[in-house]
Amino acid sequence: MKSIPYPFYLVILLLIIMLAPAAAAAKPVIRFGVIPRYNPLVMYKRYQPIMDYLTAETPYRFELKISRDYPEAVRFLQQGVTQISSLGDVTFAEACSEYAAMPILKPLNKKGLPFYRSAIIVRNDSPIKEIKELRGKRIAFGSLQSTSGNLYPRYLLWDNGIPLQQLKSFSNLQHHDAVAKAILKGQYDAGAVKDVVAEKYQSHGIRVLAWSKPIPAVPLVMKRDSPPELVAAITNALLKLDRTNPRHKEIMKTWDDEFSNGFAPAKQSDYNTIFSMIQAIPTGCGIGCHRK
Repeated sequence: MKSIPYPFYLVILLLIIMLAPAAAAAKPVIRFGVIPRYNPLVMYKRYQPIMDYLTAETPYRFELKISRDYPEAVRFLQQGVTQISSLGDVTFAEACSEYAAMPILKPLNKKGLPFYRSAIIVRNDSPIKEIKELRGKRIAFGSLQSTSGNLYPRYLLWDNGIPLQQLKSFSNLQHHDAVAKAILKGQYDAGAVKDVVAEKYQSHGIRVLAWSKPIPAVPLVMKRDSPPELVAAITNALLKLDRTNPRHKEIMKTWDDEFSNGFAPAKQSDYNTIFSMIQAIPTGCGIGCHRK
């Protein structure tokens, strides 16, 4: 039997390299929306690896679509600009009530549970030791539509006898990182961020003053009329990841902290607490708690 000349293998290898991108490009494009949780550079760094994984594991090519604000993320999904989106709990509730969006998956935390928390933070050198000492202070909240940056912390203040009217001042900043940095610069006495951000900035001089109750994990959301095969492809690809599996853990190590522990199935009733809190805003945590 005659041996095949070496250059033949080289030609085959080159063809494989050239055709692989073409094959990926031939896949239908699915745009994955994300609310602006961090600055755009950080967003791409944390979410693009997830797009690469989904592209490799499904018959689709996933592209990241970062919205300028929370309402735009809802509009993108409603208008079909994006086919799936990672929304906050409040924005999901709004999308659900406006056009019957549905949750398909919810991320797990480090303990393997589908919850996270909001944190009220101060600088390490702050004299404030208890949340009740925030009366008359300057507070930085996250986006108006943020669950952990706005809705829950305002309820937390309310539950401790501090309505917004008793603060010296308060502001809503664009994202959680902006809140943490503003606290470090001394621009505010305290601020509200999600747990993963509070933990990240503890080594930079941030101290957690108070934690909220557990919050249902932020859902991955799709329209109810989404193609069943697309829903199945996404859920199958993400649900097969097991945070206790070393190979899977390696895959997820560069993902956003919120997604790096895997996922669980989600249903609308998981978010009944959020719906109740929003409905109770006029008589609950304050006038127009998560909206101006």
